[in-house]
Amino acid sequence: MHGDKAMIQGLLTELVEQQSRFQSVDVAVCPPSIYIAQVQAMLDGTKIEVGGQNIANVSGQGAYTGELSAQMFVDNGCKYIIVGHSERRTLYGETDSVVAEKVAIALAQGLVPILCVGETFSEREEGITELVVERQIQAVLEVVGVSAFTSIVIAYEPVWAIGTGLTATPEQAQAVHAYIRGLIARNDPKIGSELIIQYGGSVKPDNAKALFSQADIDGGLIGGASLSAKDFVAICELAGESCLK
Repeated sequence: MHGDKAMIQGLLTELVEQQSRFQSVDVAVCPPSIYIAQVQAMLDGTKIEVGGQNIANVSGQGAYTGELSAQMFVDNGCKYIIVGHSERRTLYGETDSVVAEKVAIALAQGLVPILCVGETFSEREEGITELVVERQIQAVLEVVGVSAFTSIVIAYEPVWAIGTGLTATPEQAQAVHAYIRGLIARNDPKIGSELIIQYGGSVKPDNAKALFSQADIDGGLIGGASLSAKDFVAICELAGESCLK
């Protein structure tokens, strides 16, 4: 819940001007929904895609005041939708089953879900990170099946590293990414090997290179750093360099 028209104008103007620096990577921005039309207009003719931050867990139209359906995002030209972000889970009580419903609805409408999974600090301290992540992904697998993961991006975001300034070490992040890839590969080796898994959790220009150089980290779900065009462009550029790994 950041930004206003003037801020978005400045951020995207610089992003578009600098896009030649990250032509080799897929980039998307997910603004607050009320600004999607402005963002789409500014990005017209570029390779930068647009997504939303959340959808309703019901499809179509109806008496759901304040909610936004998957169809509405499609109607506004969005390609991606973030689903199950830790803030939706912790602040708004979204359960694994609700998140799975949203993934299914997004897929049915042709959106690419960015499925967020991750553990809290206490869960990491308990040594149950893998159990938590598996539970969150398994809920989605049971609803949509492994074949759907050809059209899903997974974002591993340790809750304890979001907006705190803390970051999982590249080795910690890699271990969980490798576990996630293995989990999907157990169901389908080809889909597991091709799955895009992003890291989200205080990614900044000074740690992006080390994170993106890991074997199973395919990019980032960028939070606070995306509010600075300079930082976001730098991270995108580093992601492009990591494509050579």
